[in-house]
Amino acid sequence: MMESNPWKINAEQLIYNNPWIELTEYDVINPNGGKGIYGKVHFKNIAVGVLVLDENLDTYLVGQYRFTLNAYSWEMPEGGCPVGSEPLDSAKRELLEETGLVAEEWTELMQLHLSNSVSDELAIIYLARKLHQGEAEPEETEQLVVKKIPFADMVKMVEEGIITDSMTVAAVYKVQLLLLQGKLN
Repeated sequence: MMESNPWKINAEQLIYNNPWIELTEYDVINPNGGKGIYGKVHFKNIAVGVLVLDENLDTYLVGQYRFTLNAYSWEMPEGGCPVGSEPLDSAKRELLEETGLVAEEWTELMQLHLSNSVSDELAIIYLARKLHQGEAEPEETEQLVVKKIPFADMVKMVEEGIITDSMTVAAVYKVQLLLLQGKLN
């Protein structure tokens, strides 16, 4: 197994920069010695997601129109954690903002890299349990629909391709596995 970096960077140029992302283009020599370019999107926040599971094995979905996809998307509550901030605090904030829910019990389910061939975006996904309903506080950029459904229906939505958000898909399959293994009830 090769774990050292086989890429050589000859030059780099910042192409685009805003408060959330930056795009850099690299002049490279690839692992086989060929010249080329490589683009990298650097995310300035950590992505956080929260899969909610109540005592009846119901969960909450958030629906919204996603500008980047030009399509409507159903997903678990998600948002950004500024680098240097505590991801769990950001996850709690996002859950409250989007659903009005407050959870007493939090478990980190996983960390993953989203689209690691073009970006360095890190995602941390949590499971939230022991829920209390509060008041949702969506951001001005969010026009959300929140619905409570059985977790089994969420699994079906993933299997049927209705839910395509990668963080949600990964979280659903992880929780389904934990349920099947008897590690959650």
